[in-house]
Amino acid sequence: MKINKNIKIFFNYFLGPLLFIWLCWSIYNQVSRQEGLTESWTQIKASLNSSKIMYLLAVIVLMAVNWMVEACKWRLAVKSVQQLSFIRALKATLSGVSFSVSTPNSIGDYVGRVLYIDEGKRIKAATLTVVSNISQLLVTVWMGLLSLYFLKEPIVTARIISVLWFDALFYIVAFCALLLLLFYFRISWMAKWISRIPSGKKFSWSIEALKHFNATVLLRLLSLSVTRFFIFILQYFLLFQLFEVTVSFWQAWTGVSVLFLILAIIPTIALFTDLSVRGSLSLTILGLFNANQLGISLTSASIWLINLVIPALIGSVLVLGIKSIFKSKNENA
Repeated sequence: MKINKNIKIFFNYFLGPLLFIWLCWSIYNQVSRQEGLTESWTQIKASLNSSKIMYLLAVIVLMAVNWMVEACKWRLAVKSVQQLSFIRALKATLSGVSFSVSTPNSIGDYVGRVLYIDEGKRIKAATLTVVSNISQLLVTVWMGLLSLYFLKEPIVTARIISVLWFDALFYIVAFCALLLLLFYFRISWMAKWISRIPSGKKFSWSIEALKHFNATVLLRLLSLSVTRFFIFILQYFLLFQLFEVTVSFWQAWTGVSVLFLILAIIPTIALFTDLSVRGSLSLTILGLFNANQLGISLTSASIWLINLVIPALIGSVLVLGIKSIFKSKNENA
């Protein structure tokens, strides 16, 4: 089936440039509204002019590795629907970031990725992408839950939350974590069950690919998600060293794990609220271990810039390359 010419023109010459301009404008507004911008800039220049700049370079390299791992994970998740090259999977992943940063809880990620999937397979691929993302959420929730257990005393002592509310939160998260774990490892069984009931037969074609998720594939997705999570923690720890926030690796691990858990629970839009929310939560949680508020704020802003903004800008440029995808489809039509 041929793609409508107007749709091709929209993607090739309008969406990519518009997305890039929108991202640049949003980033400028977010950064310009931050408090203590002058002090932050002074601290950044001092850090960059020292030997500690190697920490920043390592974080940037880890960012590239992180998205490569995510591309491998997504490629594995959708292989039952369509075989993708690593480069195409990486482009799709970065394009997904460019869409996700302007939508609540990264919903737009699915849109950016499935543009690289052939027509007729996109809804199935989106369904498989959900499972890939659930594997990352599962790691985030369980790591956050374990970290909450170890940080109960300092959190309650600092009066961030009362013992009663902490216990209630902990058991609610634990219950949800168990349900999510059960759902994840029984996803193929649930797909088969839904396809058998009368009301679910009309949706069975869209979830048929879920039946191919066996324990081996699910464990591989989880292992890649754990790898990504470790990279995130390592990035935070290196930036703490760069901005002179003295914390142990264990403190960084538990603090950042709780931070990720909270960010996964509350709805945010990455370019409009995520930076301020991240900064506020980071000061509250990581402030339990160190009083260097400026360093913690700079770390949070740097993670946002390196892990989200830079990939989003690259992804917005890659959207222009969708022209070649449309072209190849028409040639095969």
